[in-house]
Amino acid sequence: MFNIDEELKKLPDEPGVYLMKDRGGQIIYVGKANSLRKRVRQYFQSSRNNPPKVNAMVKHIHEFEYIIVDSEVEALILEANLIKKHKPKYNILLRDDKQYPYIKVTTNEKYPRVIKTRRVLKDGAKYFGPYPNAYAVNDTIDIIRNLYPIRTCNRNFEKKQKNTRPCLNYYIGRCLGPCQGNVDETKYLEMIDEIIMFLSGKEDKLLEVIEEKMKKAAENLDFESAAKYRDQINSLNIILEKQKVVSSNIIDQDVIGMARGIDEVCIQVFFIRGGKIVGREHFIIPDTFNEDRKEILSSFIKQFYLGTAYVPKEIFIEEEILDMEAISKWLSEKRGNRVSLRVPKRGEKSQLMEMVRRNAMDMLKQHGEKILRRQRKEEEALEQLKEVLGLDNVPNRIEAYDISNISGALSVGAMVVFEHGRPKKSDYRRFKIESVSGPDDYKSLEEVIRRRFIRGLKEKEIMEENEIQLKGFSLFPDLIMMDGGKGQVNTALKVLEELGLDIPICGLVKDEFHNTRGIIYDSKEIRLDEDSPGFRLIYKIQEEAHRFAISYHRSLRSKSMIKSELDGIKGIGEKRKRELLRHFKTVENIKKASVDELAQVKSMNRRVAEDLYKHFRKNEGR
Repeated sequence: MFNIDEELKKLPDEPGVYLMKDRGGQIIYVGKANSLRKRVRQYFQSSRNNPPKVNAMVKHIHEFEYIIVDSEVEALILEANLIKKHKPKYNILLRDDKQYPYIKVTTNEKYPRVIKTRRVLKDGAKYFGPYPNAYAVNDTIDIIRNLYPIRTCNRNFEKKQKNTRPCLNYYIGRCLGPCQGNVDETKYLEMIDEIIMFLSGKEDKLLEVIEEKMKKAAENLDFESAAKYRDQINSLNIILEKQKVVSSNIIDQDVIGMARGIDEVCIQVFFIRGGKIVGREHFIIPDTFNEDRKEILSSFIKQFYLGTAYVPKEIFIEEEILDMEAISKWLSEKRGNRVSLRVPKRGEKSQLMEMVRRNAMDMLKQHGEKILRRQRKEEEALEQLKEVLGLDNVPNRIEAYDISNISGALSVGAMVVFEHGRPKKSDYRRFKIESVSGPDDYKSLEEVIRRRFIRGLKEKEIMEENEIQLKGFSLFPDLIMMDGGKGQVNTALKVLEELGLDIPICGLVKDEFHNTRGIIYDSKEIRLDEDSPGFRLIYKIQEEAHRFAISYHRSLRSKSMIKSELDGIKGIGEKRKRELLRHFKTVENIKKASVDELAQVKSMNRRVAEDLYKHFRKNEGR
């Protein structure tokens, strides 16, 4: 039994991270401290001066644990990682796991390429970004490839290879064709230097270089080349007109501003590279407990830069934040040289910060209006379902079920959940059918419903006994939707009756063209206007259940096919199987390979290669 008073006495006076847990063992808060003893004890002292969030959280703390670290920076990194992993209820959460795209110039290769990537590696290549979205990267790469005939293939020119037939890009003048073996590498690298100049924000210098080339070409009466350089200059001037110069400083910078609403905040980040805004991104963060601004900004910065591959030289924020020195030290270690975290007071940086704040406020307003419009539509849809089905209450939680198989093989069941008209993906569940052989959707459905609600009843009993908030299977729906007609509905009703449950069940039926036609409820078919909110909602639910079931079935089928083809072969374990597939891409290619080709795979030896070769030839003869 965890005794909080006794455990508080054992806390060390050292830096570390603490994890607060509820009665069910769920982590509800992660924090860091220079002194674990002083910080954690504060939560259990007088609640008079505590913020509302702390008072709400302390009521649910059943136990805690802690991790000792060597420094404040280590505590900061560990805290951010644990928040990202566990997503505790009472932490400020940045619900954004995307990796921003970068442009990579492969200067670590012979005849470098310009490509899009989401991973920044220490591989000798040059990286530019991050860009706010893939469209910005694609547009920039298209501009570069229109200006410069560089290669796009992934050929390895470090190895000596025979010249091959060039691709279409060579014939249409979009690539110089280094695969032909007659491209001057020095001239090619000159193009790459100009591309790097462009991506580094030195377009003015690049314009001077191209203008000088144009003049020389004209002096030498090479008017075709001069015209090409002229077109490049015109294209660059158009690009420069679209880019807003906001800083006289060419250092890479991020500017972070914040706007506050009633129960949410918007944080806006402007990415400035070479003095120009290359993109911006906004984040809407719930603010139920009216957190301190410094706490919100500090949490955002830690989580945001934990998930980005690139840290700029300077980061501007609107006010001093918690852990400012430790965060600056951590970001400097991540970047590899000093990162300045600054609060602008006057001049162009202060004006820029005000612009970012205004954009954050505008985005918050737009978000609020969008949310209101969406909520109205969702409420209308649920009200319509309540009316047409004659339910006592609005069906705020809806569960939909679907079965997927091919001729009864690898049957799977899928459960999707919609709450307040929106998908709740954390509650989606998949079921591998265990008790049914052959194509019997009714029996498969019966198994899924029975397994779901038997487990739900058990979990609900345990959670209610321990006064734990219901979640997952213990939450029962207000309405169940089956992908099918009366047969599927009656199957589900039979299971619920056996379990003593009374939950409304309807079926979603399709016409001969496989389009959603209406609802089966209480043995009657109900048609809805296809433009009505209710119809759009049931269509969305049905399609989502079908998609989720199909995706699970497809993944199982793919694993099964690999297993049946490669498993059980003498000498082929998991490691060799992975390396064979990585090398040959498909099982079909492995079947066609010669003994010599099979033996080239890293973990293979001649004897195993011969066994594998004979295995497939023996099976062909059957």
